[in-house]
Parts: sequence; C-alpha cells; structure tokens
Amino acid sequence: MTHHLPAGKALGGPYTVDITPEKAGWGHAGLRVLELPPGGAHSFETGDSEWIVVPLSGGCTVAAADDFGQDTFELQGRADVFSGVSDFAYVPRDARATVTSAAGGRFALTGARCTRRLPARYGPASEVPVELRGTGNCSRQVNNFGAAGVFECDKLIAVEVITPGGNWSSFPPHKHDEHRPGEESVLEEIYYFEFAGHDGTPGLGYQRVSPSGPGRDTDVLAEVRDGDVVLIPDGWHGPSMATPGHHMYYLNVMAGPEDERAWLICDHPDHAWVRGTWPDQPVDPRLPLYTAPETSA
Repeated sequence: MTHHLPAGKALGGPYTVDITPEKAGWGHAGLRVLELPPGGAHSFETGDSEWIVVPLSGGCTVAAADDFGQDTFELQGRADVFSGVSDFAYVPRDARATVTSAAGGRFALTGARCTRRLPARYGPASEVPVELRGTGNCSRQVNNFGAAGVFECDKLIAVEVITPGGNWSSFPPHKHDEHRPGEESVLEEIYYFEFAGHDGTPGLGYQRVSPSGPGRDTDVLAEVRDGDVVLIPDGWHGPSMATPGHHMYYLNVMAGPEDERAWLICDHPDHAWVRGTWPDQPVDPRLPLYTAPETSA
C-alpha cells in the first residue's frame, strides 16, 4: 500500500476509510471512517483490537456487547470537526460494537491491536484537554481525547490537531521509530485529513515525511485534501502545511509494540532549534478555535 491514500483509495466494505494493520503492512494501528444515513446502523466485531469511536460530524449511539452484557453510550457529537470538541466511546477487544445514528453522520473508529481487555467507557467532551502547541506560524490546537496519560487504553493513542490556514504543524519534524527507553518510542501513525472550505472552495494542504535512517525510508510529499490518509510506519514527519484561508484538521492514530504506552519523540536535528523561538512569539490569536464545554451535555 502506498503511504498517501487520496480520498476513495482506502475504501473497504461499509467504510470510506478502512486501514487495517494488514493493509498498512504493520502490526498495530488501524482506522475506519463510517458514514451513516439518517436511521443507519452498523455492527462490527472488535476482534483483537480496542477501539475509540469519535464523531466527525453528527451524533450516534454506541453499544458494546459481549457474553457478560452490554454497555450503551449516547454520543452528542458535533456539527463538524471545526465547530467543537466531541465526546467519544471506548469499545474493548473481544466484543461486538454497534453504531447507530438517528440523524446520520460520519464517525471515526480509531483502533489498535492490544493484549489487555479494558472496560467499555464513555468519554465526555468536557474532559478532553485542549492544548495550544507552538506559537507564531507554528501554532496549532490539539484535542487530546485519546492521548497517553489522559484516557486509559492498552495500546491506542489518538488525538486531533487543528492548524489555522497558513500555519505549519507537526513541526519541527519529528520521529518515533526507534526503541530508546525514556527518549523515543516505536509508534506506527495514521493521519486522516479534513479541511475548512471558503465560499464553496474546498481546502487543501501538504504533508511531508522523510527518511530517518537505513531501513527507515518512508518518503512522502503529498497534496492532501478532505478524506485523504497518510500512513507513517517510520521517518521524520512534518511539516503538515495548511494553505492560507483554509483551516486543516487531522486525526492522528498511533500504536506500537512498546510495553509502555507513551508518545516519546525525537526532533529532527536540523530543525529542533525552532522550539527555542516559541517563547518569544505569541500564540496565533485565531486559537483556540473552540474549547471543551465546561460540563457534559
């Protein structure tokens, strides 16, 4: 499978995006995007993977059933990824999940092969940390709904990044493809993109991935648009560039073989100095686009 999958190139069954570890050629991370019409429903077996269901647009009901019973969660969701933080549902491995939506919508299923079976849980939008990372034209917003240290999973790490039009994110370029205890962890990563349009004109951006060493030769320079996916098994990734006038959203899904679930990265040595300039610049005043609600609806 190529590392850049334009919209429509990752179709699978009922999913507009269907990235399995087998299709990606790696061992852990997966992503599905499910579109449901009003009154639509879809069921799937979680198998050997844990999943977080997060609405991209619309709301839904998520039911997780096994031999011991069923948990059901009502997700309020959101109008779109640029309008607010969403609540979400965690579905464990070895269960049957059913997603239904009265009004219809689009839902991301972020997954990772795992060992432990954790309980099904609801994640309220009010408890999602909204982080402003970087300053100046490196300013971006990170919705840490499934980050390590925020929400318990066995292997899965998932976050959302919003980059204002004209800004660069995933910068300085960084990597997580070597096991170096306390410094760097091995994580496969999926980027899923959406863009804010302007007066009917769709948005677009650019994604760079460059080789990080012998045997780690992923090399991507891609124009990305709504629904595109970039797979990153290794390499320096960044920048993610949003064209002026169009905010860029991407969903990051990460998982790997490490015993410790941690996002430990190494900055590219040629560009690491950029972080040192951030304290001298203000955060982009367009951020945050929104904050988490004070309480769950």
